[in-house]
Amino acid sequence: MRVLVVEDERLLADAIATGLRREALAVDVAYDGAGALERTGVNEYDVVVLDRDLPKVHGDDVCRQLVADRYPARILMLTASGELDQRVEGLSIGADDYLPKPFAFTELVARVRALGRRASAPLPPVLERSGITLDPSRREVTRDGRPIELTRKEFAVLEVLMGAEGAVVSSEQLLEKAWDEHIDPFTNVVRVTMMTLRKKLGDPPVIETVPGVGYRL
Repeated sequence: MRVLVVEDERLLADAIATGLRREALAVDVAYDGAGALERTGVNEYDVVVLDRDLPKVHGDDVCRQLVADRYPARILMLTASGELDQRVEGLSIGADDYLPKPFAFTELVARVRALGRRASAPLPPVLERSGITLDPSRREVTRDGRPIELTRKEFAVLEVLMGAEGAVVSSEQLLEKAWDEHIDPFTNVVRVTMMTLRKKLGDPPVIETVPGVGYRL
């Protein structure tokens, strides 16, 4: 899952991004509304965590623009105000969820993951395929009941493959969903990650390479 965090308090923005990356999510950061619109113009995100009081372009206006453009991401709006009328107003302009500050990070993660499941075709909270079970909230993977320890990127790649439900996923799509905007598009990181992931999942192999197209589980 790929997330954009938009927050003008840099320490808070970076802390949120670091925490979400530890949850095996790909995260980009924008520190103002103009930066948010710039990034959503070139990248496709599953969830946008959007602070309401932003410089340059207000968070409300960013939300309105994304809704007007029919941008596919779900929007989680953050604000220092927990008043009911403020929450209602935020939802009325197109936000999908609303979280007042201060908030518990565990709740933020749960809301981001819930919104991510709704960003495309609905997926169950726990993914199961070919004897593999992946629980995003617990960050646990098992195969035929055997626990498998994965790195954050291996977990993210496996989550994308399982979420595709048998469809082929290209290397470009994996880079888009499992890495952030700083990744070199010409790197072989997808191939290397796939090699280590296959090794950890064990035999019989469950990840198929479709030559010239991508990968399928």
